[in-house]
Amino acid sequence: MKVLITGGAGFIGSHVVESCLAEGFKVVLLDNLSRGKRGNVPDGIRLHEIDITGAEVASVFEAERPEVVVHLAAQVDVAVSVANPIFDAGVNIMGTLNVLEACRATGVKKIVYACSAAIYGDPAYIPVDEAHPVAPQAGYGASKYVPELYLKLYRDLYGLDFTVLRYANVYGPRQDATGEGGVVAIFVDRLSRGESPLIYGDGEQTRDFVYVKDVARANVLAVERGNGEVLNISTGTSVSINELFARLKELVGSRIEPRYAPARPGDIRHSSLDNRRAHELLSWEAEYSLADGLAETVAWARKSTTV
Repeated sequence: MKVLITGGAGFIGSHVVESCLAEGFKVVLLDNLSRGKRGNVPDGIRLHEIDITGAEVASVFEAERPEVVVHLAAQVDVAVSVANPIFDAGVNIMGTLNVLEACRATGVKKIVYACSAAIYGDPAYIPVDEAHPVAPQAGYGASKYVPELYLKLYRDLYGLDFTVLRYANVYGPRQDATGEGGVVAIFVDRLSRGESPLIYGDGEQTRDFVYVKDVARANVLAVERGNGEVLNISTGTSVSINELFARLKELVGSRIEPRYAPARPGDIRHSSLDNRRAHELLSWEAEYSLADGLAETVAWARKSTTV
C-alpha cells in the first residue's frame, strides 16, 4: 500500500513514517520544512518540499497516486492562531481543502486526519469523550475542527473515507523546544542548558501526555481501521505540570527550580481524554508509561546536537 504523509518530516510525522515503513507500506512525503527537518527523513524516502496550500499539491498527487493519505501538516502554534487567524485558517482549513481536492481528483481511498484536544476547549467533564461539545478557546482549535466537517462531506459526496484522530498532549523525541514547543521538550531543553523553565500558573494544572510512538502506531492502525470514526488518542490519565517537572528534573539530574508566572488567559485547568473508542475500533492503547516515555525522551535529547 502506498501512503502519502503530509508533514512527514516533522515531529509526529517522522515517527509515523517509521511506523508505516515497519508495517511494509510504501511511503512518500510532502513537507514544506517550515518546522520539519530533512534529517528526519529516512534514506531512500521521497520528499516533496512543497506547502499544502500550493497548487503543486495536485501535481504531486497526480504523480504519486497514493492509496491513503495521513494528513499531519498544519499550523500548530496557538499564539500564531490568535495573532494571525487568517494565516492559521489558510493553512489548517484551506490547506486541508487543497489536500482533499487532490485526494478526490486522484481517487485516494482514505485520509487519516490529525486533529487536537484543543477543539474541546475547557472541559465540561473529565475524561473528555468524543461526544464532548466542541468549544475551542483559540483560532487553532477552530481551524483544526473545521476540516472534520469537510471530511464528512467528502465521504458523503465522493466516497473518500476517513478516520479522525484527536490527539492529547503528544511528546517525545524530535519535538521542537522553541516557540510553542511542547512542555516536555521545553523543560528538557531548559534543564539540560542549566536554565530555569517557566511555569504559567501554580503548576497544578493537569494534562494527558501521550508518547509519540504510541501516536504513530494509532495512525498506522487507522490506515485500515476506524473508517468514518472520530477517535481520541490519549493515555486517559493526567499529571500535573509540577509533577511532570519533578520527574524530568530527576531524569536530567538537575537541581534547578522552575520560575512561575501568572496563568495565561484561556489556559485550561485540567484535561484528560477518554480513549476507549480507539481501543474498541483500532485495537489501540497507549503502551508507553509516562516514566518510560520521559526516559526515552531524555535519552534522545542527550544524544542530539540541540542539547
